[in-house]
Amino acid sequence: MAKGDDSILKKKNKKFRKRLNSKSDSTSVSAKIAAVIAAKKRRKAGKRRNCEGMCYSLPTLDDPFNDRRGKPEFKTRDPETKTTPRKEKTDRVKGKNAPGRKGTVGGSISQKSNQQTGSDANNKSLTEKEIVKTNQQHDNEISDFPSKFVFWCLSAIENALRHDDAYTEGEGNSFFLDPWGLEFSKCFSTGKDLMDTSGTFASTEQIAWMVSAAADVFVRKEKQGVSLESPFLLFLVPSEKKAGQVRTVCKPLKSLGIHTVSLHPGASLDHQIQGLKSCEPEFLIATPERLLELVSMKAIDISDVSMLVIDGLDAICNAGHADAIKSIKKLISGNPTLVVFNDSNHTSIPVVRHLLTRPICRMSINNSIASQSSCIVQSVQVCTSDEDTHVKSIDVLCQFWSNQNHNSNLLYILRKDVKCLKLVKTLKSMGCSTSIESDAATINDSVDPKRRLVTMIDLEDIATSDIGMYDAIVLPNFVPTMVTYEHILTNMARQSVNGILHGFLTKSDTEHAGPLISILEQCGQEVPETVKDLHLSSNMSEN
Repeated sequence: MAKGDDSILKKKNKKFRKRLNSKSDSTSVSAKIAAVIAAKKRRKAGKRRNCEGMCYSLPTLDDPFNDRRGKPEFKTRDPETKTTPRKEKTDRVKGKNAPGRKGTVGGSISQKSNQQTGSDANNKSLTEKEIVKTNQQHDNEISDFPSKFVFWCLSAIENALRHDDAYTEGEGNSFFLDPWGLEFSKCFSTGKDLMDTSGTFASTEQIAWMVSAAADVFVRKEKQGVSLESPFLLFLVPSEKKAGQVRTVCKPLKSLGIHTVSLHPGASLDHQIQGLKSCEPEFLIATPERLLELVSMKAIDISDVSMLVIDGLDAICNAGHADAIKSIKKLISGNPTLVVFNDSNHTSIPVVRHLLTRPICRMSINNSIASQSSCIVQSVQVCTSDEDTHVKSIDVLCQFWSNQNHNSNLLYILRKDVKCLKLVKTLKSMGCSTSIESDAATINDSVDPKRRLVTMIDLEDIATSDIGMYDAIVLPNFVPTMVTYEHILTNMARQSVNGILHGFLTKSDTEHAGPLISILEQCGQEVPETVKDLHLSSNMSEN
């Protein structure tokens, strides 16, 4: 072998030994050092992990926070999904679902519904029409449990009020846990009108729940493509101060695309007209007299209002604006949802009955007799004998038939210890079908429709009977205790404002005259002179 070949072979063996040594050393190093060596090799090769991208890429206009770390965004398209037209995409980005209507909230929620529709489209067992129909039914349903958007609005309102120190009456209490609000959500989902008898005015929590529920329904309508020319919510208040309170609660909803305008005598007409021209409010807060003034000038249209809230009805009526309330109700076409805040004052009953003509839900956080029996008239008469009681009980039925509509129900509560066979025979002779069942299905289906039904129950069954469906109740013989009378008064006519309780007393009921007078005075109703005389005679007999 030549000398040159020997030297070349030695060099090859030396390189081979070095390579073997390097492999043995790499296996003996720790995992941490091996990771550092591997990272060094990747840097030299130009291959980096995602976590190392911030060191080698800069933010751009398309990726200002460098989330993609310099990598291009790849978009894939499902071949089974139809391409959305460019115009529709533009409207969706701008938050518009219906032409000629503003509001970014509806647009954001429509995107969410479109994502849900896209996920449902993957199910090949459903056709496209069935998917659209299913989504529309889901949108139209208003659950009795508040939606996430309602809690979103409540959170925005509560945070804004506490930040501005505008809410101090409920420190430490969250709007979410307000028992009135949860009960309001259940009643509001039924679609019935509501009457609150807790007090004269609505509290901050109650206003927050009402405007949040109204915002939820408004967004649903926007998502369905319903265009509203008039304000969605009309909030009537008795004074400028109350208007400011409601305006403060509604102000945080502006960031969600819901604008509010306040109309009251504290500002000039020109200023308010310009404000209405520059903004199409979804919520409108107004005093009755200023609202009618602007409507007469055609500065605002309230014909398509969907929800009407009347706060402080008793104060509005005492200020002499009862007729204005009635006129505003006539200007609204259709059947808007009404929410009336009215205390137990007996003088406002005619106005309440003019406004609330449909079935209602009663709400109250006050357990007093006056609050629970609001808008129920107590007709108390003193009879000279049992025969007189019988005649007057029949007269009540005749007046009920002549004045009430066919949807009203009347109930006779009888006592077993008193003979009432004569009354039952008289009713049958008048062509009435009598029943002792209190079930509504029995009342409507079990009797001949050509004959009028008179329902009767025994006084002993009053605790287990549902008397809330009856607008009129007759006590031919007065109840033995006032506790029973209070139970009947506070549990009847739960779905109506036309309740009336007829009670007949005789000389044997003198012990009930005093407590009965006290209940009438608590409810703000006039005490008959005959009842006062009966009470005086009982005092004289005791002395």
